[in-house]
Amino acid sequence: MAAQTQESDTAREQTKAEQDVDQVRQRAARDQQRLDSGAITSPKDLENLQREIASLAKRQGDLEDIVLEVMERRESTQERVAELTDRVASVQSKIDDTTARRDAAFEELDGEAASVTKEREVIAASVPADLLKLYDKLREQQGGIGAAKLYQRTCQGCRQELSITDINEIRAAAPDTVVRCENCRRILVRTSESGL
Repeated sequence: MAAQTQESDTAREQTKAEQDVDQVRQRAARDQQRLDSGAITSPKDLENLQREIASLAKRQGDLEDIVLEVMERRESTQERVAELTDRVASVQSKIDDTTARRDAAFEELDGEAASVTKEREVIAASVPADLLKLYDKLREQQGGIGAAKLYQRTCQGCRQELSITDINEIRAAAPDTVVRCENCRRILVRTSESGL
């Protein structure tokens, strides 16, 4: 944006400098016509007119130098704008690519979530209502995890090893009894790897 503004300012400066050169050139051409026409006969007026033409020629040369300097600056600014425009286009291309990949990942995750939600609904239908209610309550309290695997006498929810007393109580409980971790209160899922 700054480079484009600078280029625009330089373009205006160049236009103004070129207009100044044109004005001096036109005035010098008018004065030269007056001189060439022979309408001025007074030697003093002729001398003044020649001095003015010479002064205008010097002024025109100075203004043309300014125009060239401004043109060089403008060209440099245009190159900078082109370079930055290319960089912006490159970055925008990367952004577009990343956005497309993100959107595709979201779409995949949404599909996965829908599939898992359907699976959960099927499984939840086979779980007793009071157990499901307890699980959902624990899940809400425990950051999304309401049940944890008991692995080698350790609750995988809180990563705490259970005491011998707790292990003995769990060992004595019937297979369909709901047992919970004394530390995190999650439902413990017993497997052959539980260390009972």
